[in-house]
Amino acid sequence: MYYSFPDNFWWGSASSALQTEGAREGETTWDRWFSREPNRFHNGVGPQQTSTFYEHWKTDIALLKQLNHNSFRTSISWARLIPDGIGEVNPQAVTFYNQVIDELLAQGITPFINLFHFDMPMAMQEIGGWENREVVAAYARYAQICFELFGDRVNHWFTFNEPIVPVEGGYLYDFHYPNVVDFRRAATVAYHTVLAHAEAVRAFRAGNHAGEIGIVLNLTPSYPRSQNPADLKAAHIADLMFNRSFLDPVLKGEYPEDLVALLKSYDQLPACQPGDSELIAQGKIDLLGINYYQPRRVKCRDSAVNPEAPFMPEWFFDSYEMPGRKMNPYRGWEIYEPGIYDILINLRDNYANPRCFISENGMGVENEQRFIENGQINDQYRIDFISEHLKWLHKGISEGCHCLGYHMWTFIDNWSWCNAYKNRYGFVQLDLATQQRTIKKSGEWFAATAQNNGFTRE
Repeated sequence: MYYSFPDNFWWGSASSALQTEGAREGETTWDRWFSREPNRFHNGVGPQQTSTFYEHWKTDIALLKQLNHNSFRTSISWARLIPDGIGEVNPQAVTFYNQVIDELLAQGITPFINLFHFDMPMAMQEIGGWENREVVAAYARYAQICFELFGDRVNHWFTFNEPIVPVEGGYLYDFHYPNVVDFRRAATVAYHTVLAHAEAVRAFRAGNHAGEIGIVLNLTPSYPRSQNPADLKAAHIADLMFNRSFLDPVLKGEYPEDLVALLKSYDQLPACQPGDSELIAQGKIDLLGINYYQPRRVKCRDSAVNPEAPFMPEWFFDSYEMPGRKMNPYRGWEIYEPGIYDILINLRDNYANPRCFISENGMGVENEQRFIENGQINDQYRIDFISEHLKWLHKGISEGCHCLGYHMWTFIDNWSWCNAYKNRYGFVQLDLATQQRTIKKSGEWFAATAQNNGFTRE
């Protein structure tokens, strides 16, 4: 069967500043954490050792063109542009980002620019990070500076990438700095992130900038083990906490009433101030980026909660491992292609069918060098992964979902937080020793798919 996509469909990939650029003038939380606990990072590889996009941006953009990208998402590093988060703008950073944006446009590639991808300036974290409303104000200023510097050429802005991840990693589950385990503080971080998002949207609107502004959310459909009411309730609460805590504010301009009631009943609501609700209502977006990697399968708890344990989302549900599930064994994630369709249908039916696109979808594989054939990585497994997801994406579009594109994570093998280079995701292989770039078989397949605006699949 041939799967054809709408005219002007966005074909491309996504990356981030911190994972590709390399060393910067301003210190981030990742730089500080790595200096203190390098053992927490795979093979002791920290954020200074990336795919050197800062030096190779021109040749890398030429590779994007070779891969037939018509769009590409990356981020601006707050700590590179404003090293202390709030003070003077770094002119070298302005030059760099201007060069990147101009070269993308020269190659016929539309830049999608994200403002925050987990990379909090350390100077901002030292005064409390997202727990401190002064940092919200500093972020709003940073966003406005970006709009003024680059908004004449950038028409697609995103305030945050996966804002739930710093909440989970930094304040619930100890896999990001500052390694706090405290739900109330996590809720404050999430709430202030929504306020920061809304401040940026308000600044964008007030400046009458061309184009549109959105946010990128990692949406993980919550599937109950069964239709038993207890399992259904567990899945509903998981969805409230991990999806709707950001989805509702940015699409509806308000929080779900049942989430507010739940947190209030356990005395976990963050502190609100007069005017917050009106600000959140102004944060409704033009375009939603959807990152989809895996589903969340849950069931009701089988055991009582330890009354001495910290309050956690898992007070209300347990994870469920569905028998027979398909897995990516290297990442430990389930592969469930229909999830991408279910997300789109939910948006169509419950959120007025917003303009959206798949902003990340990808498969990380360890030790890909074993698949080299005639000097090229034969990653047929990645081609299968992409095409099966695209089939379900195509089905959603055919049923009226307003999905405008598909971006893969990622363009080139890059540094990935605590995993460093353990799992490779790129269309392009990176040799860390030589920095040589080699297009994989999946890159050739994607280039053909983008050129043809479709593909053939059984």
